[in-house]
Amino acid sequence: MTTSEDQMPEATEENIERLKENMEKVEALSKRLVEVMAGKKSHTPALDAPNQELFARAATAYWSEAWQNPAKLLEQQIEYWGKSVLNFAEAQQAMTTGEVEEEDHKPRDKRFSNPLWETNPYFRLIRQQYQTNSDAIAQAVASVDDLDAKDKRRLRYFSQQIVDMMAPTNFLATNPDALQKAVETEGQSLIQGLENLVSDLEANDGELVVKLADESAFEVGGNLATSPGDVIYRNRMMELIQYKPATETVHETPIVLFPPWINKFYILDLKAQNSLIKWITEQGYTLFVVSWVNPDESYADTGMEDYIQDGFLTAIEEAKKICKVKQVNAIGYCIAGTTLSLTLALMKQRGDKSIKSATLFTALTDFSEQGEFTPFLQNDFIDGVEEEVTKEGILRSWIMARTMSFLRSRDLVYGPAIRSYMMGEVPPAFDLLFWNGDGANLPAKMTVQYLRGLCQRNEFAADGFELLGHKLKLSDVDVPLMAITCETDHIAAWKDCYRGVQKMGSKSKTFVVSESGHIAGIVNPPSKKKYGHYTNPDLKADADTWLKEADFHEGSWWPLWEAWLKKRSGKQVPARDTGDSEHPRLTPAPGTYVVANPNG
Repeated sequence: MTTSEDQMPEATEENIERLKENMEKVEALSKRLVEVMAGKKSHTPALDAPNQELFARAATAYWSEAWQNPAKLLEQQIEYWGKSVLNFAEAQQAMTTGEVEEEDHKPRDKRFSNPLWETNPYFRLIRQQYQTNSDAIAQAVASVDDLDAKDKRRLRYFSQQIVDMMAPTNFLATNPDALQKAVETEGQSLIQGLENLVSDLEANDGELVVKLADESAFEVGGNLATSPGDVIYRNRMMELIQYKPATETVHETPIVLFPPWINKFYILDLKAQNSLIKWITEQGYTLFVVSWVNPDESYADTGMEDYIQDGFLTAIEEAKKICKVKQVNAIGYCIAGTTLSLTLALMKQRGDKSIKSATLFTALTDFSEQGEFTPFLQNDFIDGVEEEVTKEGILRSWIMARTMSFLRSRDLVYGPAIRSYMMGEVPPAFDLLFWNGDGANLPAKMTVQYLRGLCQRNEFAADGFELLGHKLKLSDVDVPLMAITCETDHIAAWKDCYRGVQKMGSKSKTFVVSESGHIAGIVNPPSKKKYGHYTNPDLKADADTWLKEADFHEGSWWPLWEAWLKKRSGKQVPARDTGDSEHPRLTPAPGTYVVANPNG
């Protein structure tokens, strides 16, 4: 069997026979597929797609515009017809002459990197027509005027999802890479791909969640999350880990770090080279990190108040007791940064001065703009979530993971699915992707409080978010704070974070924009010398002006933050070992909660 860079491999009779033999193996895998789909656990259909009213309103608006301005519609249609006919004519000519004309503007879409998309008339026609169709749909969506801004944004998003789903690379018959590999491996790649598909379905009760990383390559506590420490406190909401000191003396004021409970805390301790946890201890700080419980249905009535009372406030008190201090410095990442802000407002109203300073990592507190989550934060989806959690008691982790993945569907859904299911490849041994797939469930009550009260109604930044007998307001946050945001963050857009920080009551506020996204912008050790950051002490201007007038600094923001924190961390004291007589070491870090799987 021979191949060249731009031709399909030649198949001999022997190859075809082996191909037939491999195809017979499909029968056994098909039985497993039927069995797993028969036992599939149902979920609320509203979580799968927007209410059809959105498309109905869009169609009505489109045709209304067409009736009022038929010339515009005709112009679009003629342009589409012309491109389609030209695509076909070029393919016919190539078939006749055996020569393909070079295009003036070659597509940069990495999905079409195989040379056959250029040199083979069949694949070239498919690719050209797909791109013509994509452009026509985008043009049609852009021409719909009689929709409000949110519906227009949702229409753009969901129409693009349909376009991406229908890409020819997603189908075996129109994917030259998959076809080439199938012939080269005599069908074995398709067998392995089907095995991968069935295995992923079996692992998720029939729900298709594409495995992004080779799970066999990693072990939490083995080659991930290995910084030395001990769990020194545990309750139903969290394990509190105290990390062992790396210096002979430490700052008197300890740090309590609250990670998000949507994901696991070890994103900050993946490996020694990029571990923020390890780096903090090396700078001479006593560090406590919360490891949240992964809730099951028994946590249905657990709300934001439980995370604050039994998580934030309890962790702060236990750290104060162990270190024999009156104040701690606190860090909150993502949703934990949002909740730390709520906690600070509560402590302000209670007169509790236990927090000396606060650091927020990519934390939204003003939700007046919902960014890329706009398509999912409208009533049709939130109603579906509420119905789902009422029935299940939790928002199952795969639902949140799927939503996050579809914000970057080409890279996190279709690309991995093609490699795994059509090419038969093993997912890469990539620690970040392993962590990305290791999500956690969310309690029903907390989920609804967060989505309705904070995201939809924006109560914290508006009239106040009612919790624990108080009406918590963003302006009540008044401790010295530093907010770290990320320039290309698609989950917590830096401009939205900036708006929230502007509304806080703190007299001392430092705002930083790191290059890169939600994870890479935070997990950015100085040793890599990779992503820089922006600073500007003037927080009165709008976000665009702030960035335009900001100073750019090469390298990680970690040293900048540590210099800021050092001024608020007190004198040097002898390094503290983990725990004390009232806080025995329960288990070594990373603890038990981080590896518990209530999903079975």
